[in-house]
Amino acid sequence: MAHSRTVVVLLTALVLLAGCSGASGGAEVSGGDSSVAVTAEQAGGGSGGGSADAEYGATAGDATNVATGRSIIRTGEVRLQVDDYESSRSNLTAAVEARGGYVADTAQQVHDSDDTPWTSGRVVLRVPAENFSETMTVVEREGEVLESRTSTQDVTDQVVDLQARLDNLRAERDRLRQLYQRANDTEDVLAVERRLSEVQTEIEQTEAQLQSLERRVAYSTITVEMSEPRPDRVAPDQWYDTPVLAAFLESVHGVGVVLRAAVVAAAYIAPYLLVFLTPFAVAGGLLYRYRHRLPGGRDGEN
Repeated sequence: MAHSRTVVVLLTALVLLAGCSGASGGAEVSGGDSSVAVTAEQAGGGSGGGSADAEYGATAGDATNVATGRSIIRTGEVRLQVDDYESSRSNLTAAVEARGGYVADTAQQVHDSDDTPWTSGRVVLRVPAENFSETMTVVEREGEVLESRTSTQDVTDQVVDLQARLDNLRAERDRLRQLYQRANDTEDVLAVERRLSEVQTEIEQTEAQLQSLERRVAYSTITVEMSEPRPDRVAPDQWYDTPVLAAFLESVHGVGVVLRAAVVAAAYIAPYLLVFLTPFAVAGGLLYRYRHRLPGGRDGEN
């Protein structure tokens, strides 16, 4: 029972110590140098970090903007009109691969207008951040620019906070492992294992968040919308050159237009007829009755 109480007290102290060190660690990092380059030693954490921690440390430093010391996510969007969609897509693919990037996503649609097809689509390019501006220039030269815009997002604070949290979690994991080796009672071992599993899960989640941010910083995203010119409809040289089905459909459409026009015209004319013809109709009726009541009329003859 004494061992159990001791382990519970130690676990509580570890949790409180981790919270305090997390707050102080975050303040020290944000108050120091603005550079957020993550070294392999920092990513490795405690002695039990394993191969996953070492692999993370090897890639984390690459995602920091070396020129500014900030973690910046850059994105671009370009809308182009191109002469040949396939040719332009191939050119952009070659250009981004030559600059160390890759094509992340593509979408293509073939339209059919009066038996004349034309193509439009989207290409998503991922390019190293240092080649972002150069790649944007290459993209804009590929066709007629209809729209172009860029945006940036500074995630330095998020990277710093996540790294500080990761360091604290790894330190807590190391202390729990030491405590696990000294635990003798089964209940104590289970309690330490449970907390150790929770800490390891938090470490993996934090690593995933940090790596996702670092990948977005390291590789900028350029979304290119491309479309070929939509072909204009060419009228036949002579009316009898029009296809039979097209002529029939145009005639049906013409009949519908005439009927709609007649209904609309009647709706416009109806109020005028009602206003101007009603007095004439009433006067005509009164005149008719008056003439038939005269001595020479039918009523007078009777």
